[in-house]
Amino acid sequence: MINVDVKELPVVRERGVCCALPPVNENWAEQRAGLMRALGDPTRLTMVASLWKARDSICVCDFTAGLGLTQPTISHHMSKLKQAGLVESEKRGIWIYYRLRDKLPTETRKLLSQVLDQALRG
Repeated sequence: MINVDVKELPVVRERGVCCALPPVNENWAEQRAGLMRALGDPTRLTMVASLWKARDSICVCDFTAGLGLTQPTISHHMSKLKQAGLVESEKRGIWIYYRLRDKLPTETRKLLSQVLDQALRG
């Protein structure tokens, strides 16, 4: 172990004067926050993970059976995912089929990949 002398530098603060925060793009923050809110619910995250892993669209009936939730509850969650720009749907007869949006922004796709690929390895 190397012995290093550590000297604490004094912090000089003027009373009543705050330091400026580093600049952050507010539009970027708002968009990411919306995405995080959509993914922040365990049911919605499970739904997105299922859609990420699926080769084809998933029927609402498969979500109701697989998650043990009612159709209105599934529709509510899917509505939140649609608002976040993650999911698209298509009506086939009496059923609604869901899939991840074809043209997800690259940044969103990367984020989903980082979050979901690790979770789905098991």
